[in-house]
Amino acid sequence: MISRKFRRFISVILALALGAVCAPAAPSAAQAKSDATRADAAKADAPGKLDYVLQPSDMIHIQVFQEEDLNREVRISQECSVNLPLIGTVDLTGKTARQAGELIRDLYERDYLVHPQVNLIVVEYVPRNVTVAGSVAAQGLVPFPREQGLTLIDAISRAGGFTRLADKKHVTLKRTNADGTSDTFIINAEELMKGDTTATWPLQPNDVITVPERIL
Repeated sequence: MISRKFRRFISVILALALGAVCAPAAPSAAQAKSDATRADAAKADAPGKLDYVLQPSDMIHIQVFQEEDLNREVRISQECSVNLPLIGTVDLTGKTARQAGELIRDLYERDYLVHPQVNLIVVEYVPRNVTVAGSVAAQGLVPFPREQGLTLIDAISRAGGFTRLADKKHVTLKRTNADGTSDTFIINAEELMKGDTTATWPLQPNDVITVPERIL
């Protein structure tokens, strides 16, 4: 006859074995890597990056789902275009990463693919700067944010701000246009800081700001 203690011992062993079978398996290294990849992709699709306006010399990765022969990693030309299989040269002038992906998708769908899924991400940004010179604490290059704008006052602040002798009413902004011509503006930065004007003077990459000294 089986004793009560022995029956209880058998019950405990069976319960432990059943729990081990039903417990979820620990994620494998491959699964963890896959999850990390998906997380990185989600970050890449963040609104700020998708709304970034593409620039010449940016490197972009174009992935067409289930069409590996069409996947490309290409650098945008100085004419702001890329050359892709089947659809040829694609003009990306003024396009955000989101808009460029949609344009490429539409071009493939027009003549070649049925409901293609296209993912476009920027894998390398071209360095962008503005120059701040003259009566500021730290003259030199100021990095231009990749996914947001930069105003004249922002750039001067990032250069350490005005010196004590700075002439804030006659700040010079020089801008070179795409056609090689240049424009020069004289700006009253004192009004900008006081909020006496609605103008903010958003900058463009490669702008040059010069702050003169006051004449005593």
